[in-house]
Amino acid sequence: MFLISHGAAANADVSKTCPGEHEQSIVDLPSGRFVRDSSDRSPDERPVRTVEVEAFRIDAREVTNREFANFVEATGYLTLAERKPSTGMHPDIPNELLVPGSAVFVLSGDGHTGGWRFVRAASWRQPEGPGSSLDDKWAHPVVHIAYADALAFAHWRGGRLPTEAEWEYAARGGLDRATYEWGEVAPSLEPYRANTWQGIFPFTNTGSDGFVQSAPTGCYPPNGYGLYDMTGNVWEWVADKDIDHNRGLLKGGSFLCADNFCRRYRPAARIFQELDFSANHIGFRVVYDKE
Repeated sequence: MFLISHGAAANADVSKTCPGEHEQSIVDLPSGRFVRDSSDRSPDERPVRTVEVEAFRIDAREVTNREFANFVEATGYLTLAERKPSTGMHPDIPNELLVPGSAVFVLSGDGHTGGWRFVRAASWRQPEGPGSSLDDKWAHPVVHIAYADALAFAHWRGGRLPTEAEWEYAARGGLDRATYEWGEVAPSLEPYRANTWQGIFPFTNTGSDGFVQSAPTGCYPPNGYGLYDMTGNVWEWVADKDIDHNRGLLKGGSFLCADNFCRRYRPAARIFQELDFSANHIGFRVVYDKE
């Protein structure tokens, strides 16, 4: 079994500013125009252009373990991580290796150096694999979520996944052309504005922001639209996808994004991900049509 050691820093007291137990709220966003993407970062963030989005509603927080458990209890849904992967989707992988499980970023015993492993039976129920649980993580964002899982929950909730344009518009919080959702100050500088990696990835994470892994939703200040964790904590699926290449898009960065690696904790940033892939730093939030 693989268990992740948090280290002493992960126990830092942020509970006084961490309203993660609050009920999910929904924020109404007006229609608007904004400058999308970036010209001075990754090539896949180009071209920069002005786009318009219609008014929509969006969850203020990422979907939590508690909310996802309610969905599973009501529907009996099994996530992709809990099912045997499709041989059709992965013809190059031997059948005996196609087993339920998910990717886990595993830290060493001292809570520092880490790396990715596929962990059998890892899922939203057991985020670090067999033997782990959600006992102290009900207010954390649900993880090990594949694209289809996020879609299923969103439809059950009466919503959908945001388009990439909607997500970026919401993440910017009204600060058009700003590097980060709060302006120009890097997230690694105090006071901490998001749950990211402090130190040199993947060797040292000081956890000085209070968490080495995910944090309860809403632990950091909201952006200008009242939305929490649009930066860091966990990556979020958006609706855009390329079925021919079995890939979708993730936005926002995660607790593994560091100044020396990834650096995709910006509204304009994105990563491509296989639609049936899941990991312990991938979650989502839901949007709703205004009418």
